[in-house]
This record gives sequence, C-alpha cells and structure tokens, in this order.
Amino acid sequence: MINDKENTNLDNSLNNDTNPKEMTTLEKILNVINMLRPYINADGGDIEFIKYEDKYVYVKFHGACASCGSIDYTIKDVLFNAIKDDVPEIEGIINVAI
Repeated sequence: MINDKENTNLDNSLNNDTNPKEMTTLEKILNVINMLRPYINADGGDIEFIKYEDKYVYVKFHGACASCGSIDYTIKDVLFNAIKDDVPEIEGIINVAI
C-alpha cells in the first residue's frame, strides 16, 4: 500500500517535464493528479491522493467537487483515463468520500 502521507515530498517534486517511462507507478499517478489539479481548482475544488493499492487509486475530492453532480464523469472519463494512459495496469479509481 502506498499512501499520500508517506509521499508528500514526492508529490511536491513532480512536474510535467518528468519522463513517464522513468517513473514509478506512484510517481506516474501523482504526476497525472498534479497535472489535473489546476483544472479541478478552477472549478472550486481539489483532489487528494489517498493511496494506491491492489491496482486501485483512492482519492478524495474537496470543495465544490465533493458535492458536484459531475464527479462520476470527472472520475471515470477524466481522471481514470488520464492515469490509465500512463499506468495501464490500474483497474479503477475509488472516491473515498462516497
């Protein structure tokens, strides 16, 4: 199990210039989340990485996103597809707030 608290420095050090082929699975996941974060923030929300375990990414949405009617779309069609491009072995995204 990999969780956010253990990887705070890693999360802060990733950027769009990182080569996905040289990154660990966790780094790839965090990189995608960090790339999407400005768009989520622009809608008045935020996303928190909780953990990566058994091929599932656990996240929690905050702010406007926590109660948004489009959260399922954001998870399935945006977040999952974006992470799946770099981490094809993931099987799903779980929103821990539900």
